[in-house]
Amino acid sequence: MKIRASLALLVVFCVLLPALAQTKPAPSPQPQKPGDDDGDVVKITTNLVQVDAVVTKDGKLVKDLTADDFEIYEDGRKQAISSFAYISNVSGASSQPVNIARDKGPDVVPFAPVKADVPRRTIALLVDDLGLSAESMGLVRRELKKFLAEQMQPNDLVAIIRTGGEVGALQQFTNDRRVLNRAIEQVRWNPCSRVGQFLFTPSGIGPAFNNSPSAEFDALQAPCGKSSLGSSLKIVRFVIDAMGELPGRKSLVLLSDSIPVESQELTLDQFNPATNVGSSLNYTQYLQKIAEKAIRSSVVIYSVDTQGLPDTGISARDSFDGDFRQITGQMNALMSSRSKLAFIRRQGGDMIARQTGGFQIRNSNSFQLDRILEDQSGYYLIGYRPTDETFNRKFHHIKAKVKRSGMTLRTRFGFFGLSEEEANKSRRSVRDLTNLALMSPFGKQDINLDITSFFANDKTAGSMIRSFVYLDAADMTFTSVNGKREGSIELHGVIFGDNGAVVQQLTRSASVSLTDEDYEQAKRFGMNITFDMSVKNAGAYQVRIAARDKNSSHIGSAGQFVAVPNLGNNRLAVSGLVLGTDSKGFALANPGTRRFTKNSDVHFGYIVYNAANASGTLRNLVVQTKLFRDGKVVFTGPETPINAVNQTDLVRLYGGGVVHLPAELEPGNYYLQVVVVETAAKDKKTALVQWANFEIEK
Repeated sequence: MKIRASLALLVVFCVLLPALAQTKPAPSPQPQKPGDDDGDVVKITTNLVQVDAVVTKDGKLVKDLTADDFEIYEDGRKQAISSFAYISNVSGASSQPVNIARDKGPDVVPFAPVKADVPRRTIALLVDDLGLSAESMGLVRRELKKFLAEQMQPNDLVAIIRTGGEVGALQQFTNDRRVLNRAIEQVRWNPCSRVGQFLFTPSGIGPAFNNSPSAEFDALQAPCGKSSLGSSLKIVRFVIDAMGELPGRKSLVLLSDSIPVESQELTLDQFNPATNVGSSLNYTQYLQKIAEKAIRSSVVIYSVDTQGLPDTGISARDSFDGDFRQITGQMNALMSSRSKLAFIRRQGGDMIARQTGGFQIRNSNSFQLDRILEDQSGYYLIGYRPTDETFNRKFHHIKAKVKRSGMTLRTRFGFFGLSEEEANKSRRSVRDLTNLALMSPFGKQDINLDITSFFANDKTAGSMIRSFVYLDAADMTFTSVNGKREGSIELHGVIFGDNGAVVQQLTRSASVSLTDEDYEQAKRFGMNITFDMSVKNAGAYQVRIAARDKNSSHIGSAGQFVAVPNLGNNRLAVSGLVLGTDSKGFALANPGTRRFTKNSDVHFGYIVYNAANASGTLRNLVVQTKLFRDGKVVFTGPETPINAVNQTDLVRLYGGGVVHLPAELEPGNYYLQVVVVETAAKDKKTALVQWANFEIEK
C-alpha cells in the first residue's frame, strides 16, 4: 500500500461504515512512560551477582528490613553486600481483589491494560494436563475459577496454559478476565495423561503392579505414543524461556499430579539447554536445567501437588482375589504402594520449586494460590561483587540469612558460573525482535503505536478481524526524496487462538510519501492504517500487531482481545465497537479513536448481524449503553429501540450512538459497554455485549 497525501493519512475502507469516514487527522497517541525494566531481577554479570529473597514471619511478608539484617554466602564464603532494595509488586491503589461473582451477567468489566512501568505480579498458571487425572481436573478447574473470582488483582498479569496444547506463551499473559475465563473452559482431562482417569488405578484393572512407582515410570510413555513427562517438562522450559523476556520477578505455578525425579549428580558438561530429556527413568538433569534457566530468567517456580489430600486407602472400585490372608496382603501392599507413589509423584515439582526460591503446596485440596500470590507481592534484591573464581563454569551455592529471630528466608539455591554475557552470546535478529514484539503482553514502544481491533463480516471477504493501526510519525525515520518525505512501514499481524495456537498471520508493507505540510501534520496527529486478517471459525482470539520502520528498524506493537461470533443458523450477533468523533453525518470521523477530552462526545458504531427473524422482518431489538470506571458504572443510558431507517440489508444492520463525557469525570481509563437485547426472546440473559476501552486525557 502507498500513502501519498494528507487526505490519505487515514486509510479506511471499513465495512462497518456505510459511507467513507471523514479524513480529519487522528489525535496523536500520547507517548507511554518508559518502563523501569532493568532486565532480569537475578543478575549474574562480571561485576554483580544479584539475587532475590523473600522473608516471612508467621506466614506474612516482612517488608521493613535493611541490608544490615542480612548475610549472604557464595559456597560458604561470606560476601559483602554492595546493593540492596525492597521491591513491591503491588500498587497501593489496586491492592484489593475484584469480586466477579456476577461473571455470568453483562456487566463483567474488563480490566484496563497493564503497562510495563506499573507494579504488578506476573503469574503463569501452567496446568499439566498431560500429568493430571480426570479426578484431579475438576479440582483444578474449581481452584482456577476461585483464583479469578477472589484473588486476582487488576494489575496482575496472568496466563493459564496447558502442557497438552499448542503453546505460544507470552501472548497468553493478560489481566482480561474474559480471556482467562475462556482459557479455564479449555482446561479438561487429556486422554494422553500419564496418570489416567483415576488418581490411583483401581486394583484389578490392568497388571497387578498397576499402583507401583516403577509401573508409573513405565507408563510415562503416554498412550499417545511419546514421553508424556518429557513433553510436560519441555513445555515448562518453553514457558520459562518466554517469561524471561518479561521485566521483573515472575512466578510459574505448576499444577500436576505427577512430576517424579531420580537422584543423580549434575556437572556443567551435562548442562546444555539444547539437550533433550534423557531416559524415562532419569529426569533429574532436565529438572536441574529448568531450575537453572528459571534462576537466570527471574522466574520463581511454585509447584502444586494436585493430588491434594490423596486417599490411598481401599475404595469400592478395587477388587481382589484369593482367600482372606491373600486379600489382606494384597490390600496392605496396595495401600503401601499408593502412599509411596503419591510421595514420588511430587518430588520433581518440590525440587525445582525449592531451587528457584519457591515452595510446593501439598496435602491440600485448596491449592493455596492466595499464599503464592502473597509470596509474590514483594521481595528483597541483594547484590554482591563476584570474584574471578565465580565464573569457573561450576555450580555455586547461594545461601542468604536474616539475622532477626523468628523469620524465614527463601532464595535461589545457586547458579552455574557463567556470566550473562557468556550465557547470552547470540544477538537477536530483526526478525527475532519483531516476533518478540508480537508475542509480548507489553506493547513494544520504539514507535508509539495503538490499535483498535474488532470483528467484522463482509459479503465477499467473509469474517475478519479488522484493526485500525495508529502510528506516531514523530517516531519514524523519513528521508528527503524529490522534495518529499518518504518512509516505509512493515506491518506484522498475528491472531492467536486457544492456548497460543497461531490461527492467522499476515505481513504487509506500506510506503509513505508526504509533502512538508503533510509531514508536519502527520507528526502532530499521527497516521492511521486499516489492517484486516481473515478468520474462519468462531471463538475467542488475541490479536497482536507490530509495526517496523524499515529505515530505523524501530518497532511498535499492541494487542487486543476479540470475540468472533458464529453467524450460522441465522444467529443474532454484534460486531465490535468502533469509537470516533462527530462527522455531521452517519459515518464516524477518526474511526477507532480512543482518546478524548472531558466535556466532549464519544460517538460509536457497530453492526448487528442477522437482525431479521425467520420471517424476514426486523427483530424487536433494544440497545443500552453504560460507561464504567474502575469497575463501577458512571453512566447508564436508556434502552433504545434499534430501527432500520434508510437501511435495506437486515443481515448487516448498522447502529450507533453518542455518549457525552461531562466535565466532572476524572482523567483515566474508561470502558464503554453496549448491550443489545431481543425483547421478544424468552430469555433476556442471551444479551449480546460488546466493550471498547478509551482514555479521557488530562
